[in-house]
Amino acid sequence: MTAPTGLPDRDTLPSYLAPVPKTLEDLGLRFAWLVVAINLAGTAFGFWYYSAQLAATPTVMWPWVPDSPLATLFIALAIAAWKLGHELPWLTALAFFGNIVLGLWTPYTLLVFYETYAAQTHPLMYQFLFWSHLAMVVQAFVLHRITDFPVWGITVALAWYTSNLIVDYFIPVFEGPHGVHHTTIPVAQDEPMFLGADALGVVAAGETTFVLLALFLALATRVKKCELVSSDRPRN
Repeated sequence: MTAPTGLPDRDTLPSYLAPVPKTLEDLGLRFAWLVVAINLAGTAFGFWYYSAQLAATPTVMWPWVPDSPLATLFIALAIAAWKLGHELPWLTALAFFGNIVLGLWTPYTLLVFYETYAAQTHPLMYQFLFWSHLAMVVQAFVLHRITDFPVWGITVALAWYTSNLIVDYFIPVFEGPHGVHHTTIPVAQDEPMFLGADALGVVAAGETTFVLLALFLALATRVKKCELVSSDRPRN
C-alpha cells in the first residue's frame, strides 16, 4: 500500500456521525502531520501531568492510568500510519474510542466537581483542560474519512476500554493513592453526590455512557458505510 496522495472521499453520512464540516475535515487531513505533532505534544504534556500519579501507582497499573495521553497517542499513531499508507483499523478504532470517551469524560468531570477543581486549579489550566479535551472529540469525528471501522477493529477498541472501565471503577486490582480504586478525583471516592451515588459512581456512570456512545457511533458508521457500498452495486 502506498501513501495517500490526495484527500479521501467523504461518504454521505448522517450529521450525527459526521458533524464536523467538510472544510474543517479537509483542513485536518491536509495538515495531517501537524495534527500528529500537536497530539504528540499533548501526549507529552499528559504524561507530565500524570507523573505524580504514576509515581504513586504500582507499575503494573500504569497502562490504565494516563488515559487522555494514550488517547492522543493513539490518534497520532493512527493518522501517521494512514499518511504512510498503512492504515491500521484497530489503531484507528482505539483512537476513535479514546478521543470520544476521554474527550467527553474530562469536561464532564471538570463540571461535576467544578467548585473543587476551580479552587485547586488555575483558571487558565482549567480552561485549557476543558477545551483541549473537547477538541479531541472533534478530531475523532474526522477518522471516518480514513477507515471503514471493521467490526474486528471495533472489538479491539471495545475490549481495551472495557478493561479500562473494569480496573478504574469496578475491580480494584491495586489500591490507588487516593482510595480503593486508582482513579483520581478531587474529592473522596465515597463522598455522597446525588441520586444515591457516591463520587466514584458518578464519574463511572459518565465514562460508561461515553464508552457505549463510542461503540454506537463506530458501529453506526460501519453500518452506514456498508449500506452505501451496497446501494452502489448493480442489481439483477
